[in-house]
Amino acid sequence: VLAAWQRPYLNIFKHFRVEEWKRSAKEGDVAALTDTRLKGTIYRIRGSNPASSYLQLPRAGTQSLGLTGRYLYLLFRPLPHKHFLVHLDVTTEENQVIRISFSNLFKEFKSTATWLQFPFVCGAASEGTARRGVPGAAPADVRWTCLVLDLPSILALYLSRRYSHLRGVKLCSNLLVKNLCTSDLLFEPGVTLAEARLGHLSCRGVAPMPREFAFPVPKGKKWHDLYDYIRY
Repeated sequence: VLAAWQRPYLNIFKHFRVEEWKRSAKEGDVAALTDTRLKGTIYRIRGSNPASSYLQLPRAGTQSLGLTGRYLYLLFRPLPHKHFLVHLDVTTEENQVIRISFSNLFKEFKSTATWLQFPFVCGAASEGTARRGVPGAAPADVRWTCLVLDLPSILALYLSRRYSHLRGVKLCSNLLVKNLCTSDLLFEPGVTLAEARLGHLSCRGVAPMPREFAFPVPKGKKWHDLYDYIRY
C-alpha cells in the first residue's frame, strides 16, 4: 500500500528538490533550461558517451528513494541523432537490487538475474524517417515521450520476482527530461477529467494526467499527434 506522502502520485523532481542538487547528483554536462513550448524547466543531459554525463537520484548510491508506486512515469525527449541511456535500480521483496535499463544503444533485449536491458525505439513525428522497430540514434524530429513502466509486472514477467520499491534513478546522456513521477494510478494522457468520469475510467484504475505532468496541447490539436506514449 502506498504511503500517504506518495499518494495519489509523487512528483520526484519536486519532492527531492532536484534543482538544489543536495539530494540529487549531477556529473558532466547537465543544465537546467526553460522550455517555452512545455512551459517549464527541463534538464538537458549531454555528453560524448552516455556514462560521462548524468543526473542521479538519490545523491549517494548507498541511499534509497524508497518509492513504492506501481508505475514510474518518465517525461523525456532523446536528443536527435544521439544515443541515450536510463538506469532504474529497484529492490525486490527478497531485498535484491535489480537494474532495469533502457537505451537506443541496445540492439536486443538481454537479461541476467540482476539486470534487464530493454532496447528503446525512438518515435518520430513523421514515421517515414525512422525505421520502426529498429533501435538506433534518435531521429531528427524525435518527440517528447511519456514512458510508463509497470515495475511489479516487469519484475514478475522477466525474473519472477516480487517488487518492493524504486531505489534509484540514473538518467544518462543524451536526453532532455521534464519530470519523473511514481503512482499506483495509470495516467492516460490526452484524457480530460470529464471524459474520465464519463468513461468510468477510475473503476479500472485509470486517471487523467495530473496537470504538473501534462504536456501542453494547443487548441485544435490532439495529444497523440504531438507526443509519444509508451508503456512497458
